[in-house]
Amino acid sequence: MAQKDGIKPYILRDDVSCNLVHLVRDHSSKKAEDVFMEILNSKTFKGGTGCIRDKFNCVCFSEAPISKLGQVLALPGVHGMRYKPFGFMVSKEWLYEKGGRPVIYQSDSEYSLLPGSLKYRHVRYEPPLIDFSWEREWRIQTNELQIDPAITTVIVPNRSFVEKIKQDNIDKMGKEVQLMGMVTLGVLSHKPLKPLAWHFIVLEDLGIPIPN
Repeated sequence: MAQKDGIKPYILRDDVSCNLVHLVRDHSSKKAEDVFMEILNSKTFKGGTGCIRDKFNCVCFSEAPISKLGQVLALPGVHGMRYKPFGFMVSKEWLYEKGGRPVIYQSDSEYSLLPGSLKYRHVRYEPPLIDFSWEREWRIQTNELQIDPAITTVIVPNRSFVEKIKQDNIDKMGKEVQLMGMVTLGVLSHKPLKPLAWHFIVLEDLGIPIPN
């Protein structure tokens, strides 16, 4: 569908978002919550090779609307969802400018038809048994990808987790003040505290309860 009069086609659809979501999952040595907090504190995604043929290092996203993903996260056992209700949202334009692209859903027998520069985008698609197209996946081939809190939305399961992140930030800033503080003529001098820069989406606020 061609773009007309500056109207983006996906604005007219409820199954495709103008944003991309990166959800986290449990790893063999780390819980999803710990992976999420590492990304939050470092402001960096680490590339991974999981479920990627020939082990290309990529950061993966979904263009499915967060409301649709919330419904799946609410019933993870039914949908076989491996992801947890923690993640980050960025705009498609932002990732596209950095080199991110939609994956290519195709049979494994077609993999060899792709040029080397596109092989990282291959996702096996052989319905009805093998079909992950509902993820509407995007990938960017990279070892790491830095994110800017000013243009990134943080996805959490409930409001109490937002408060936890805010309190962690206050505690962290307090420790930094103690380390940076200098007593001069009996006066403690330090840099002013900065408010938390992240924006938040709380999944429970979408009206879908997220299991603990």
